[in-house]
Order: sequence, then C-alpha cells, then structure tokens
Amino acid sequence: MSDLILGIETSCDETAAAIVEDGNEIISNVIASQITVHQKYGGVVPEIASRKHMEYIIPVIDRALCTAEKKLDDLSGIAVTYGPGLIGSLLVGLSVAKAIAYARDIPFIGVNHLEAHIYANFLEHKELKPPCICLIVSGGHTSLIYMKDFGEYKLLGQTKDDAVGEVFDKISKVLNLGYPGGPIIEELAKRGNPSAVKFPRPLMNNKDYDFSFSGLKTAVIYHIKKSKKENKILQVEDILASFQQAVVDVLVEKTVNAAQEFKTKHIVLAGGVAANNLLRKDIKERAKILNIEVFYPSLYLCTDNAAMVASVGYFKLKDNKKSSLSLDAISRLPLERKNY
Repeated sequence: MSDLILGIETSCDETAAAIVEDGNEIISNVIASQITVHQKYGGVVPEIASRKHMEYIIPVIDRALCTAEKKLDDLSGIAVTYGPGLIGSLLVGLSVAKAIAYARDIPFIGVNHLEAHIYANFLEHKELKPPCICLIVSGGHTSLIYMKDFGEYKLLGQTKDDAVGEVFDKISKVLNLGYPGGPIIEELAKRGNPSAVKFPRPLMNNKDYDFSFSGLKTAVIYHIKKSKKENKILQVEDILASFQQAVVDVLVEKTVNAAQEFKTKHIVLAGGVAANNLLRKDIKERAKILNIEVFYPSLYLCTDNAAMVASVGYFKLKDNKKSSLSLDAISRLPLERKNY
C-alpha cells in the first residue's frame, strides 16, 4: 500500500502545499507566491509575509488535496518546514500542520528546509543515491554539505556573511533592476562580457569550504558608484556578467574540490540559485572532466515548494522518525547530524 504525505512549506514568502506518494511521486504541488507583494519593497518584509501566509494557507492546502483528489483521511502523514526561515512565516505552516495532525490523529513530521531542498533532486532523479556533495544556494542560504546517506549530513562550509541570492538581490536593487534579482541579472548578463571587469573571487583558493560574498558585493557597488562619479557610460551587462562569473567561479571551485576530497561521484545543486544556467553549465563542464555527475531539479522545484518537504517527510516516517507536537519553529537551523 502506498503512503501519501501532505507537505507544507511557509519558511519565507511562498505558501505551498503538496501531496507526494511514496516519497518521489508528485500528485499535486500548489504554490501561492508573494513576489508581487514584496517587489515594491525590494525584498521580503517578514511581517507582511506572515500575514499573507495566514491568508493563503488553508486555500492552498484545500487546493492541493482537491487537485490530488484526496482527503485528509487518505494521508499517511503531514510534513512541515520548522526551520530555518522567518519565524513568523514558519509558525503559520507549523501551527496549521500540528492542528490537522492532532485533529485527525495523523503522524506529524518536522522538516529542515535545507534538507528539503536536497530532496527536490530525489523527486526527479530516481537513480540518484548518496553519498554526494550538496551545494545549497538561495536567497537565504549558501551551504556546502556532504550527504553520506539519507539523513546523515556533514556541514563542510557556509557563507560567513551574505548568501548568494541575497547578493544578487542587493546588486539588482542598487541598479534599480527589480526584485528578485537572480533571474533579472542572469538575463542581462547574457549580453555582457564576463571578463570585462576583474571582480574578486573571495576565499576561492582557501582550503576550507566557507564562502564570503560581502566583499564581492562591495566591489561591484564601488565599481558602479565610481563609474557614475567619473561620468563613464555604465556598461550594466558587462558588470553583471563579470559579477555573475565571479560568483559561479567560487561556487564551482569549492564544490568540485569537496567532491574530490570526499571521493564522491555525485554533486547535487539545490535552492533557488540552482536555477542559474551559468552555474549549471560551468559545474557540469568542470565535473565531467573528473567523471563526476551533476544533478539539479527542474526550475519549479529549485524555488521553495512543498513537494520537497513531503518527500523528506516520507523517508522520515519510513524510519519512524516522527516529531512531537511540541516542536517549535527555529529561525537558524543547520543541517548536520550531531552524532555523524
């Protein structure tokens, strides 16, 4: 008999619910985006995000069930993101999931948002198996993780300051290009010369696996201001292409080095920035030389969604790793098993 898991995701500004069968078959996947709400602010406003989640959450869950032609009584469990993320946003999804689980006496599973991003790959790549090196890159996260097995992780490194997606958004804001910055910058960068401006590659040659993008962000902003001050024609496409190339070079170098050190033949990309085509292309080209295979999800599974949460929930439930209804939301939640 198959297991149906209802996944719920509200860690930032996407209200999402999905029904997934046996951990890898998406039956429904509904997402209510708040991008248009936050665009005029140039970024996510936590207070507004949590209020919108309260408005959207029940209709989104209803739609996920309706699309899947399932009822709450058909569920084997409910999985929900409990961290990391915006506390107010997390609490909305967590509270609703707990209420349903309690009222219907359904198993309740708390899910780490970073782990869920990794599992987006297992939804599509049935052949993918650990061990693998996972690069999680998004607006709030930049982490490099060694996944030894399902549920077993070692945090190799993470950003010391700004996350990759955050830097894209900030550069976009400085140039008044719009929000979110990632897709906008990627599109404009296609018409630019990635060698036009020699921006720094922070920590690229360090032996550890930590990242730092604040200095690169400052260098780009300084270059823009200096060009304006000197009344030079601002070659926006060249600046963005050079900036994007600098980011990708660092991500590729660190990730491939980690795969070699841990002797794994699989690299997994996850998170919103994993949708970046330059990152996908460059890391595949570099990895192919070393006989390392690179996996990444379809674009709609790179961004926050509930199918990836439901997938994790299935595997946890299979291992009888259920959560207590006293589970609380946690804004900062690293992905690493303490007894690894």
